[in-house]
Amino acid sequence: MKLFSHDTKIDALKQVPLFEGLSKKELTRLAQGTEDLELSSGTVLCREGGLAREFFVLVEGTVEVTKDGKRLATLVGGDFVGEIALINHSPRTATVTATSQVHCFVLTSGEFRRALDDNRNIERKVMQALAARVAALSGVETV
Repeated sequence: MKLFSHDTKIDALKQVPLFEGLSKKELTRLAQGTEDLELSSGTVLCREGGLAREFFVLVEGTVEVTKDGKRLATLVGGDFVGEIALINHSPRTATVTATSQVHCFVLTSGEFRRALDDNRNIERKVMQALAARVAALSGVETV
């Protein structure tokens, strides 16, 4: 089911720090690998401890993020969750549950890897963005 235009997806993907260096053409390639979803309130997008295999971009609606049963955050249209799952298949650190009807799109790690294999420039830019995020989180300045 198609809910969103490519422009909507490209605009949303541009906001993701992991993809900040990608061109419109490269973002279009990623957007082509996504699937649109319409979820009802109460639907669990991902469960704490479960294997991380996909990345969600919220376009409309709200979700609640919980860890050990405690609410950490409420996310709304324009927010995203799980981008690190595209690179690292580690267990989910939190549960994300729709608290209203949610329109979102999802990019699986398999589709993401196909995009990287098809365009090494995407891979290079994503790795640069990831390295910058890791450095920023650890307080290390790049030299």
